[in-house]
Amino acid sequence: MTPRVSVVIPVYNEGAGVVRHLERILREVLLPAEILVVHDMPEDTTVPFATEIARHDPRVRTVLNTYGPGPANAIRFGIDAARAPVAVVTMADGCDDPRQVDDLARLVDRGVVVAAASRYMPGGQQVGGPRFKRMASRWAGRSLRLLARAGTRDATNSFKAYDTDFVRAVGIESRTGFEIGIELTAKATRLRRPVAEIPTIWLDRQLGESRFDVGRFLPSYLRWYAFAFGRRLTEADLAARWAARKPDPAPAGRDREGTPA
Repeated sequence: MTPRVSVVIPVYNEGAGVVRHLERILREVLLPAEILVVHDMPEDTTVPFATEIARHDPRVRTVLNTYGPGPANAIRFGIDAARAPVAVVTMADGCDDPRQVDDLARLVDRGVVVAAASRYMPGGQQVGGPRFKRMASRWAGRSLRLLARAGTRDATNSFKAYDTDFVRAVGIESRTGFEIGIELTAKATRLRRPVAEIPTIWLDRQLGESRFDVGRFLPSYLRWYAFAFGRRLTEADLAARWAARKPDPAPAGRDREGTPA
């Protein structure tokens, strides 16, 4: 069955902690789906647990990222490997609500190019997390919506659905952290393409440590925040910009070890 949504999950040594999250996704996502567990190295501790789940449910695939280490490269690789017309990015720590994957995907199916799960719209909430990160994220999202007319109050949240054709047309330039969410929102805003949002309740992770490094990732967030402001661009403008960045070749279908399927 051809999937209608590809759920992209970047992982890094989640170990057994990924099991509960994958089980919730498999239980809550009702659309025909593939779940791509994207890891940077074959020895990642997540792989044995995800592989065991994949033995019993063919919707799950473990995919070896060959674009380079880090969450941005894993997300780029996962979206390039996606077989569905919609890709939903969600984290492996259980902070996102998998019940909303279907709703986000349906928004893209209806014509938006970015559908955001928003912590900062009425009905949304953020529970836990560093105070500075919460304040900066809220300020960035609300100001982008008010001043740049972005279609969401939560441009920085990674939990988003994307039209995969749109992503492949405009490209992903991020190479560092989790800034892909704001990058693609900024590009859609400059193209005047539709962005929509639904409320979500985000819960800080209960196990392990977050890999979000404010000092390291903040410059990239600021870059894309600034990019959201400006004249209207065309897809040709962004395609030329993207071509100049010499993107990696898109991956073919890959098996659980990352070799061509």
